[in-house]
Amino acid sequence: MFTRFEEFAANSMLGHKDSPPRSQGRLHFTQDWQRSLYGLALALSKAGHFEWEAFRQNLIGSISTWEQLPCDNQPPWDYYERYLEALIKVLQQHSLLGTGELQARLNALKPDSDLSKSNSDLRNIA
Repeated sequence: MFTRFEEFAANSMLGHKDSPPRSQGRLHFTQDWQRSLYGLALALSKAGHFEWEAFRQNLIGSISTWEQLPCDNQPPWDYYERYLEALIKVLQQHSLLGTGELQARLNALKPDSDLSKSNSDLRNIA
């Protein structure tokens, strides 16, 4: 159940470039880590660690960066991968987690991927 903040955050994205995937009007997650990631960003912003709009602007930037990649270098589209990039960037901008701690937490959140090989990517996002 959404509180006012969660409702505000979700509704602020409706109809915009950063709008999350929906199915029959509800947020749509295909994997558990996506739901956890979405909730984490909301909880951190609601707790005052960063402004929701700062996160949204990072998300819009991540989506734009993906769109501007040449097709032959473009990874498959995944909204929550862009969402993850935006959250990493806003966490680094606000010095909430160091790269090592962030790496450990991401590995715990998303165990199906090998994030150790993308450690340099974490540094490049900032």
